[in-house]
Amino acid sequence: MTRLFNEPDAFAAEMVEGFAAAAGRWVRQVPGGVVRSTRSVEPTVALVVGGGSGHYPAFAGLVGPGLAHGAVMGNLFASPSAHQAYDVARAADRGRGVLFSYGNYAGDVLNFDQAQERLRAEGADVRTVTVTDDIFSAPAERRHERRGIAGDLVVFKVAGAAAEEGASLDEVERVARLANDRTRSMGVAFSGCTFPGADEPLFEVPAGRMAVGLGIHGEPGIEETDLPTADGLAELFVEHLLGEVPEGVTREGARVVPILNGLGTVKYEELFVVYRSVHARLEEAGLTIVQPDVGEFCTSFDMAGASLTLLWLDEELERLWLAPADTPAYRRGQVDALRVEDAGDLTTDPTVPSAPDEAAVPPAGEGSLAAVPMVTGALTAVAATLDASAGRLGELDRVAGDGDHGLGMQRGSRAAAEAGARAAELGAGAGTVLVRAGDAWADAGGGTSGAIWGVILRTIGEQLGDEEAPDAARVGEAVTRASDAVRAFGKAEPGDKTLVDALVPLAETLQRALGYGGDLSTAAAEATGAAEAAAAATADLTARKGRSRSHGDKSLGTPDPGAVSFGMVARTVLDRLTDSTDPASRSEQEITDE
Repeated sequence: MTRLFNEPDAFAAEMVEGFAAAAGRWVRQVPGGVVRSTRSVEPTVALVVGGGSGHYPAFAGLVGPGLAHGAVMGNLFASPSAHQAYDVARAADRGRGVLFSYGNYAGDVLNFDQAQERLRAEGADVRTVTVTDDIFSAPAERRHERRGIAGDLVVFKVAGAAAEEGASLDEVERVARLANDRTRSMGVAFSGCTFPGADEPLFEVPAGRMAVGLGIHGEPGIEETDLPTADGLAELFVEHLLGEVPEGVTREGARVVPILNGLGTVKYEELFVVYRSVHARLEEAGLTIVQPDVGEFCTSFDMAGASLTLLWLDEELERLWLAPADTPAYRRGQVDALRVEDAGDLTTDPTVPSAPDEAAVPPAGEGSLAAVPMVTGALTAVAATLDASAGRLGELDRVAGDGDHGLGMQRGSRAAAEAGARAAELGAGAGTVLVRAGDAWADAGGGTSGAIWGVILRTIGEQLGDEEAPDAARVGEAVTRASDAVRAFGKAEPGDKTLVDALVPLAETLQRALGYGGDLSTAAAEATGAAEAAAAATADLTARKGRSRSHGDKSLGTPDPGAVSFGMVARTVLDRLTDSTDPASRSEQEITDE
């Protein structure tokens, strides 16, 4: 359990600030995360890594000469927003291109891809290599769907070393993909992890049992087994990992790097006892062990667990793996062999994005301004609903996810309501209020849900605009455009067990009811009912997208939390349309009972 914190909502931000202050020799804080506080004498490709916080030393602890050039730092277990990834990449870029690399999680992919598109539109050469080392999260024939866990370190180290040598972006991308192709990992847990301020862990493992095949975000394991001895765990690790030798590798006589990783509260002494047996078993299998690592490299907050990674070397990978590096948490070789110079005072560095001018809002027409109180009231009401429902949404998400959906929706909706209110005070029209609310939701909420709600609100806002009053036809069209935008953005379709299962019926029903001549309130009531029914029906679906995908049928019988929370938002907005009572003023019990 996490004991040392101030306000739970401020934990991640305060952690970043403290880390940057403590690690100033290597890093400096920029919007969205950290970048190096030193520079290579000659400009190099910039390796930008990242993901949710709570995994130290991944990701910020790996920034420094010979490894990463920047780390994007999201909230706890929540992928960073596209804005954060964009800002860190801009601050790290030295004109030779940027390689994004991170674990293959839906929210990270959505947000980093969005940042990549924006950077490319500005003329930057940006590539992406996602890490897919977790053998338990998908079968070998669908290896591209696997999660990234402690194998992140391998891909980052190899790519960072290549960049330090002066390699081109093409070459850095190539060796990063090669490292990923030759890396395999698996993890186990003996207990879950607990967020600051939370009363219980994200998942629990029964006494005397062990979860096998877990991720690093608090996701429960794929299966459970009795708690083994240290030798038994080593046998389990080695047996599974030697069962999948990468393509092109001859097992007999192969050179491998074993990385035994503690996930949070398993002590180094315990890891050494396990590694004793891992080392012996790998040698018995005829493998040559090269520069093993035992320690904490990619944690899961205070989870009790461990993972084993094997990197299958060739000559090039071995050279890059053994190359010097100097970061806050990972050091190897002679640091002075890396030609770096003090970057000096970079507080006014022109590559660091400046904060947008929030005081500047476009002019708005009277019709749009008249709708602003309705919009801001709905945003406030949605925040109240999701705040009261965070616990229930978290429980749904724990079944086959990481249990943080309620927290993410809580943070995102609260930020959206505050941003909308600020825009309204500055005289913004309804469209700008929604656009700024969407951007704030994406930034504060993080993850897949944050990104998607950012798309929803921004699309609706852009369609409504700031000139005319948003009549029923325009609202219906805006919701349809938002539905289309989400499907294009996240690549999910009805039946995948996501928010889309509720969004599409709402948009289609709303347009159909309006087309029959219905008024907006009546049509919205019919559409909301369709969304809620569709959300409930997701209990009968097997997840095909998102983190729950790795757990197969485990989510059967439980509705998708994203679809359920979408139905809650739709119901709350409907209340604003049809009820003179402000839902934001209702008690938490009234909201929860609905």
